[in-house]
Amino acid sequence: MAHPYHHALSSVKKWGGTVEDFLAVHSWFDQSKEITADFRHRALRHHAEGIFMAETIFGQTLTLSTGRIIPTRWVGEQHVKEDLGFIPSFADWVKAIRPEPWMGRTERIEAQVDPYLASPVVEVM
Repeated sequence: MAHPYHHALSSVKKWGGTVEDFLAVHSWFDQSKEITADFRHRALRHHAEGIFMAETIFGQTLTLSTGRIIPTRWVGEQHVKEDLGFIPSFADWVKAIRPEPWMGRTERIEAQVDPYLASPVVEVM
């Protein structure tokens, strides 16, 4: 797997600036390696929604040390394409997850927490 530093070097080659101009964005995409240190970490941020999430966190544009302004989305797209070869949707990742019984197990709690469902409302006249 590519290190965020190497993704940042690739960004410098594309748009100029310094590694430090890009390192925070690339590190954010790969921060999920803290959870699982194999390719599955990419399911959390390596998709179209993750790229837009990066814009929310880092702003719509990055101002490089050279003064050049580039869309943050370009950096996210570059990162995901370098790792996966294309930009999947989150739905693409979900389709690849094998459902397990525990994932769908739910307990209806409405009657336990909603006072109007827990006991019938009696009107006093």
